[in-house]
Amino acid sequence: MVGNEGEATTEPARQPVQVLVHPLRLVGWHWEYLLLRRIPEQGGFWQGVTGGVEGQESLADAARRELIEETGLHPIVLQSIDYSYSYPMDEGLRQTHPDVNEIEEHVFFAQVDGGSDPLIDPEEHDRFIWCGLEEAIELLHWPENKDALTRVEEDLRRHRARHER
Repeated sequence: MVGNEGEATTEPARQPVQVLVHPLRLVGWHWEYLLLRRIPEQGGFWQGVTGGVEGQESLADAARRELIEETGLHPIVLQSIDYSYSYPMDEGLRQTHPDVNEIEEHVFFAQVDGGSDPLIDPEEHDRFIWCGLEEAIELLHWPENKDALTRVEEDLRRHRARHER
């Protein structure tokens, strides 16, 4: 990037912001949620799709990109649920963002084709599972992820109720 009078400026490649995307598919009259398990070297826990916001990317663009990068799935619907939470800044990002202490993670859901399974990167995830809400809540590691998925389900129920009237 070039600043005033031709001097080079650098812009952090990654913003101190994250997205959490819960991929879902409709099976009959029920939603199934996709969870990915991190490889043991990265904690071995279950989660949705997560990742950082890069450059001048919008939250929705980051959510779409992360979904495609981590699963190979393309959203039919990608929706923010207008919910976010914060967690302590990772030391790796602190070098580029020394004044930031917390990362804010914004939550989305992504409806995907019901017949598709993800293509996962074995250097990041070692398993995936499609499951109902109760099983997903049981498997998720972080309390904030559990709360986020519960809020996704509530959002989907409100949306369905509005359309059934």
